[in-house]
Amino acid sequence: MGITARGAGLLVAAVALLVVGFRFAYPELTLLGAAGAVAVGYALLVALWRPRLKVTRHADPDRVARGEPARMVLTVRNAGRLRAANLLAEDSCGERTVPVPVLRLRPGRDTTISYDVPTDRRGVVPVGPLRVTRRDPLGLVARARPYSGTVPVWVHPRIHPLTAVPRGAGRSLDGRVDGVPHGSITFDSLREYVVGDELRRVHWRTSARVGELMVRENVDTSLPRIVVLLDDRAAAHPDPKSFESACEAAASVVAAALHADLPVTLLLVAAEQPTDDGLPASAGDRWASRVVGRLRARLAARAATAAASGAAEAGGGPLDRLAAVRLDAGDAGAALRVATARLRQQRLGDTLVFLTGPGGRGDLGHLGVLRGAYPSVVVGVFGAAEPTPAGATGMVVVDAADGAAFAAEWDGGRRW
Repeated sequence: MGITARGAGLLVAAVALLVVGFRFAYPELTLLGAAGAVAVGYALLVALWRPRLKVTRHADPDRVARGEPARMVLTVRNAGRLRAANLLAEDSCGERTVPVPVLRLRPGRDTTISYDVPTDRRGVVPVGPLRVTRRDPLGLVARARPYSGTVPVWVHPRIHPLTAVPRGAGRSLDGRVDGVPHGSITFDSLREYVVGDELRRVHWRTSARVGELMVRENVDTSLPRIVVLLDDRAAAHPDPKSFESACEAAASVVAAALHADLPVTLLLVAAEQPTDDGLPASAGDRWASRVVGRLRARLAARAATAAASGAAEAGGGPLDRLAAVRLDAGDAGAALRVATARLRQQRLGDTLVFLTGPGGRGDLGHLGVLRGAYPSVVVGVFGAAEPTPAGATGMVVVDAADGAAFAAEWDGGRRW
């Protein structure tokens, strides 16, 4: 509760009039002072009365990619029996406020307002609470009260569709990615017989039907396990734009892997590594099976609107984690050494995707110790002025200006 300048002036004047009136026996001044004191007291009683308002809000949608539209629909209903006169309301949306028309809202009536939520920056935009300010008719006292809670709007990194996926290193009977064109595990197709083919591979039933010798073509299949390591150290990203590009690349790789039903794990360098909060470090396939349903549905409509199904209540999906992550200013070298040591010990997959900025190019040597645990290592460097040399033999380095350029390089025919 706060007294306005008008109310403070009236209160001081009332006290002065009462003192002078009683001191020098002027009943007129005493009456004026008493009237002013009564007016201030009435204003306090009016401001103390809490109007019964029912506030509901709905974000449509509550999870979007950066730059996509999102609207907040706010409904305020007068659930009391008295007219809630002299009410001023404003809703908080990030760093700005939105006025809400509730002046003289009649009992049983409601007012609805919708406005755009800013989505030009990746992150979590808190919307609410609604602040309702009640004033007395004379404008002497004003009191602001919050109504409803805060609803977060998750602004995910923009996703660039990726068609290529790593082939992996281990064979799998139920794999979905061809690792070797001429293998001996899974049937792929039939072709005409050529000199040198083994007769045991002839498919006699089809040969009898078409009148020519037909040979079974088998392939080896693999099931790659992808580990995405996002470098969130402030030292690695002198320009925040490179970090935003790295987040877009990480979201694109994760969405592509989930869309292809491939196990994938998302980790951060500087932040505390996830263990059992919905993004387990050693069981990416378990949480991937939970989030792939909703991701596939939204990717079918538009790849940039993918979101995690398990994050609706707790915000624990991979894209929500990317929306909430910030640059860490801790010990850059120590954080990367700890992360690489953990990856080497746990062996979470066979393909490592490391995404960093210009400041992280000097630390690529730390990834050389992971070649034994991860046969395929892909490094994405964003915002570098010059090409980045490979830090170790067999390491694929992709220099990209932004997420779109990374997606083009990723699908440009490289083999992991």
